[in-house]
Amino acid sequence: MQTPLHLGQASALPPSPEAAVLDYPPNPHPGAAYLVRFTCPEFTSLCPVTGQPDFAHLVIDYVPDQRIVESKALKLFLGSFRNHAGFHEAVTVGIGRRLADEMAPRWLRIGGYWYPRGGIPIDVFWQTGAPPEGLWLPEQGVPPYRGRG
Repeated sequence: MQTPLHLGQASALPPSPEAAVLDYPPNPHPGAAYLVRFTCPEFTSLCPVTGQPDFAHLVIDYVPDQRIVESKALKLFLGSFRNHAGFHEAVTVGIGRRLADEMAPRWLRIGGYWYPRGGIPIDVFWQTGAPPEGLWLPEQGVPPYRGRG
């Protein structure tokens, strides 16, 4: 097993998403179809046009194959977007693709529920394909934006 780079170590926030290193330990239950969910309700990045902060509630669901993603490394990766400029679509899909490419899960989806800027919320969804047959797939649990009523 590869020694984790972050778990049990002091780890600084990476300066960029590209510089972030994710750890992928072995799946403790290979062959079992189970769902792992990460929820990041306070995700931030920067608007590539204005440089103003953008805020989102991210939900990442995946079914592991041979590896899982280590949660501290994922937290540092997501935190590295704090000073990263990107459109909502590029950020959401980019996170999903990086995890799918590096971890090679059986299935992965990401929901990016972006808070309004200019009065328009943007929700971005991406997945690797159809979920495995028979998988219990709960709703992501983020209600649509309703404003003040």
